[in-house]
Amino acid sequence: MKKSSFHLFFTLLAAVLSLPKIHAAGQAEHVVMVVWDGMRPDFVTAQYTPTLRQLADQGVFFNHHHPVYISSTEVNGTALLTGACPSRSTIVANTEYRPGINPQKPVDVQDSESVRQGDKITGGHYIAAPTLPELVQAAGSRTVVAGTKSVALLLDRAAARASAAASSSVNFFKGDVLPAAALPVLVAANDGKKFPSEITFPNIAQDAWTTRALTQGMWKDGVPKFSVLWMSDPDYTQHKEAPGSPKALGALASIDKNLAVLLEALKEKGVREKTDVFVVSDHGFSTIGRSLDVVKLLKAAGFKAGRTFENPQPGDVLVVGLGGSVLLYVNEHDAAVSRRLADFFQTTDFAGVIFSRVKMKGTFPLSAVRLDSPGAPDLVVSFKWSDSRNEFGTPGQIACDGGRNNKGAHGSLSPFDLHNMLVAAGPDFRAGFADDLPSGNLDLAPTIAWILGLNPSPKMDGRILTEALVHPPTAAPKAKTKTLEAAHDAAPFHWHQYLKESVVGSAVYFDEGNGSSVTK
Repeated sequence: MKKSSFHLFFTLLAAVLSLPKIHAAGQAEHVVMVVWDGMRPDFVTAQYTPTLRQLADQGVFFNHHHPVYISSTEVNGTALLTGACPSRSTIVANTEYRPGINPQKPVDVQDSESVRQGDKITGGHYIAAPTLPELVQAAGSRTVVAGTKSVALLLDRAAARASAAASSSVNFFKGDVLPAAALPVLVAANDGKKFPSEITFPNIAQDAWTTRALTQGMWKDGVPKFSVLWMSDPDYTQHKEAPGSPKALGALASIDKNLAVLLEALKEKGVREKTDVFVVSDHGFSTIGRSLDVVKLLKAAGFKAGRTFENPQPGDVLVVGLGGSVLLYVNEHDAAVSRRLADFFQTTDFAGVIFSRVKMKGTFPLSAVRLDSPGAPDLVVSFKWSDSRNEFGTPGQIACDGGRNNKGAHGSLSPFDLHNMLVAAGPDFRAGFADDLPSGNLDLAPTIAWILGLNPSPKMDGRILTEALVHPPTAAPKAKTKTLEAAHDAAPFHWHQYLKESVVGSAVYFDEGNGSSVTK
């Protein structure tokens, strides 16, 4: 890289370091969020993850933590960093049909081209809520994001960076970096080696590179106000194998070592005791008990269905598979076809819970799970699950669109997908506390915003995790549960589905949902 580029980058960094500090409400001077992609809470043990278990014992372990639905990466990456439910952020799935970006086929919402085109057609509101890095930068402090996976782009995506704080903030995502001038610093932090191109199982080399890029590169001249480290495992390895498999356990050992590296780096820089550390997963995980081809099944039932729209006619169905769930887009929102689709799934032995854009018997509205964004599909179907164990003794199996039996997947309303992991430790958190109140990924952004003294507008959908704080701003809330039910009696069948929720104040967490069809 040219000397002028180095000079510009570090000049901007120096300018940010001299800006007035954020007036924090919490005691921590720094906040670090570490994401273990796909981590289940039942694997947080001294045997498998000794560093994380020790951190949990020093701080708070959240016993009843939840992702948002759909229980997948891009949806929850957005929720974690915005505190906005999918209907408000508009990121409702990892893959969506967005005709303004591509009128023929679904797009990967984390793809750079999708992000850039999405911001172009929405006037910069591809994600319709500000992320924590954007809020911190707007308050005058720099941020850093280091992600082995491309989802990290969604956390701080702006290509044009007007302020000094934004210009000196760095976002690394699966080999790419914003700003480009920062890349040589990250390579130097990894002994001159570029980001490894090959994904392995466990994905040791890529995750270790990303960790060093953060701790030795982005933190070279000091730990910023807010940092994110996003690991690819155990998600990658659990998809390739299954949760609880020997390789998946090896992935846990790998990312636990990276956590130890991060904590040691904070200690070496003299800020460990001044830093709140969150270790969270984006979703839980299950094993595929039954692999489906939804397009093939719909075609056999007489629907014009496919995974792309090519010269679509009214009523044609676009199928977007998401593992444990599926999105169904009906061309021109043909209500009769949508009703037929619902009837079809209600007669199957693999449908779990059906959500619909318009009111119809035996379904819940999309709003029930906060998926009612402007571009929402006509139907969302979460597949059936069970608590059966896989060959490694790990409970939780789901039906899945695609994939292979006995391999890992997620995305359903199974309690094993809907319960993920959260540990928090630092000066703002109680020591040795097990939090039994329901909590969720939506709660991290408002909690971190409170710690850092930010005042986001509009108000976030999550809550501040007051019960876990040393000096809470309000009294600890109380929780209640409720169950939604829907049924449909038709000539050949009776369909029933349910959705269990936990509620804390205005925050709603989804515990599980399933359904069954009985032939009369």
